Amino acid sequence: MNRSRLLTSLVVLMALMSAEAQASDTPRLVVNILVDQLRTDYMEAFSSLYGEGGFRRLMNEARFYADAQHPFRGADRASAAATQATGTTPSDHGIVGLTWLSRATLQPLFCVDDARYKGLQTTERSSAAHLLTTTLSDELEQATGRRAVVYSICPERDMAVLLAGHAADGAFWIDDQTGSWCGTSYYGDYPGWAAVYERMEPLGTRLRRLEWTPRYEGAVSSFHQFHSASAEQKKGFSHKFAGDRRIRLFKQSALVNDEVCRFLQRCLDGSVVGRDYVPDLLNIGLYAANFDHRPVADSPAELQDTYVKLDSALSRIFTSVERVVGRGSALFVVSSTGYADADTDGRQLEALNIPTGQFDMDKASMLLNMYLGAIFGQAQYVEATRGGQFYLDRKLIEKQQLKLADVLARSEEFLAQMTGVREVYTSQRLILARQDTDAGCLRAGWNASASGDILVSLLPGWRLTGSNQTESQPAGQPYISYPLFFLGPTISPAHLTTPVSTTVVAPTLARCLHIRAPNGSREAPLEVKSEKVKSEQSK
Repeated sequence: MNRSRLLTSLVVLMALMSAEAQASDTPRLVVNILVDQLRTDYMEAFSSLYGEGGFRRLMNEARFYADAQHPFRGADRASAAATQATGTTPSDHGIVGLTWLSRATLQPLFCVDDARYKGLQTTERSSAAHLLTTTLSDELEQATGRRAVVYSICPERDMAVLLAGHAADGAFWIDDQTGSWCGTSYYGDYPGWAAVYERMEPLGTRLRRLEWTPRYEGAVSSFHQFHSASAEQKKGFSHKFAGDRRIRLFKQSALVNDEVCRFLQRCLDGSVVGRDYVPDLLNIGLYAANFDHRPVADSPAELQDTYVKLDSALSRIFTSVERVVGRGSALFVVSSTGYADADTDGRQLEALNIPTGQFDMDKASMLLNMYLGAIFGQAQYVEATRGGQFYLDRKLIEKQQLKLADVLARSEEFLAQMTGVREVYTSQRLILARQDTDAGCLRAGWNASASGDILVSLLPGWRLTGSNQTESQPAGQPYISYPLFFLGPTISPAHLTTPVSTTVVAPTLARCLHIRAPNGSREAPLEVKSEKVKSEQSK
């Protein structure tokens, strides 16, 4: 009898020890930091100006993947945020970009617009309804019975909502009109700690006093020296924020990262994030692109200072979080949206005798309609164009008893002959594309409910123009490296140059949290834990 009780007690003790070991391995707080347009080459170029607690800490203590890439073409801020949150591509999660054309109205549809939900501190109405799969946030809320606290804090609305997913406790962004930190009733009421911040420290009031000047007035990195075309550019700069675009300009400056840190600090001080042993999640958005999206050659000093201030912001975030949960209880992920503004425009290319040109989508649409009309009968076969995509009038094609495949084939043949076109892809060709091909990469970024029926790929150096283009858009981007960091007490430090896909972030974090990966994720998680931790888990 005594032996039986002893064996029972030992089994119970071992089970408790195993559960405690697993619990201690689970971070109390995951901080997922997504930096808009953060580049590995720029990050390394300004390293001599960094402090010890930001990028240097990441490069010394984190698992650093120097070459992260999206597995699809045409990434922007929204599609990148959705991909990182869901662990899958736009073909599954549905967010093909910041905007796309509604098939019902042929009007641009913003990725998180939703008139059903009231804006909090804003007139913008938003939800994650267009996001078709679960996110890491959603899976954490399901796994913990909604006991986890999940917030997203980003300068931009799209990034905040898409990282938050469907089931978070709140998503917060800076309103373009007032500068207030705002949200949406989709996630519930505006929290008290955020209301206190808006009452005591409103950005709209402080913005009149803010001036952006370089932190190191005389410091000039080799990058800055190399890219500065004039002595004036090397002296420094000064920017104030006034006029109708003052909030937009502020959000496209290095100072926006400091504002995110201030609001995050209020969240940490006023909420229950990280206060218990149920793991919580904070999604943070930061900015690393050039001021007002200018070409690098126009403002290299601003870009240098953006990275210097971003380094400081990362250090502040690490310190603030670890002050609340402890250095051994937080897991940080720092990654990039994985795209970049164009470094040059057509005029610069022409001045250097580099082949370039403009592909006018309006003209191409008109000519394509004339060509199809000559073959199938006069009609408006192309309803609209946007972003290198042609949307066909499917109801008209059906009404005229035409085969969609025939119209697509004729359109492909015609557009392929136009000057500046490298390749033409129809929807049917994309559906059949293999993953390891150029068409497969385009297919991963294409979604039947939001994308066009025909996509044109232009030659390098060419740009899209037309009435439905928000600006003269480059046809594509050259290969650029983007960083991915995992930093935490159980993470094995390393510097790896093996390319990784951004779709691994969500499943890797899910494994660290001991929860299911998002339901659209197909990637195996990365092995990021130290050998010591894996050995203890196996016991």
